[in-house]
Amino acid sequence: MSAPAHKEPDSFAFDGESQAKIATILKRYPEGKQASAVIPLLYVAQRQMGRLTGSAWVPRVAMDVIAERLSMPPIRVYEVATFYFMFNMKPIGRHHLQLCGTTPCMLRGSDDVLRACKDAGGVKGVGDTSADGLFTLTEVECLGACVNAPILQVDDDYYEDLDYDSTVKLLEAFKRGERPKPGSAIGRMASAPAGPQNVLTGQGDD
Repeated sequence: MSAPAHKEPDSFAFDGESQAKIATILKRYPEGKQASAVIPLLYVAQRQMGRLTGSAWVPRVAMDVIAERLSMPPIRVYEVATFYFMFNMKPIGRHHLQLCGTTPCMLRGSDDVLRACKDAGGVKGVGDTSADGLFTLTEVECLGACVNAPILQVDDDYYEDLDYDSTVKLLEAFKRGERPKPGSAIGRMASAPAGPQNVLTGQGDD
């Protein structure tokens, strides 16, 4: 499988699964305010592309369909889609590796995670897709999980407390077609302190 090429499809239509989601989404908005649903509909389109083609992105024709569905000018949909990092404007690999490189993750070893993505994922660097089409690497701003840095978001899941070896292990699992359990690579519970519990360990003396 080669890396995805940027070729816009000639047409786009929401399938049954997406139509059901859209019907639920539109109920949240009052009559005349459906344009406010542009972000969730873009996400539905991106998910459908990922589900049906193996590459989660939003082609221009999908944005046109969304504009018509929400009775808004296409340019308004384009503006929203190109503003947010969560929407991919060209084909990506089957798994989207989103690496946080901001201060907390950098101080905790995001450079080692980047090196592991290159070595185990087969990507040359940020913005590249592996030759087998499996991984695309993107550098993103803060993912909001700084306490468990460094973070690598794979598709919709967070993998936390990573180092070089655990990142290699993670990507090798994806290569085998597995979906590793999200969360801390060191077994940390949520955002609890790392290491053994050392407070509130007993009933007290009274």
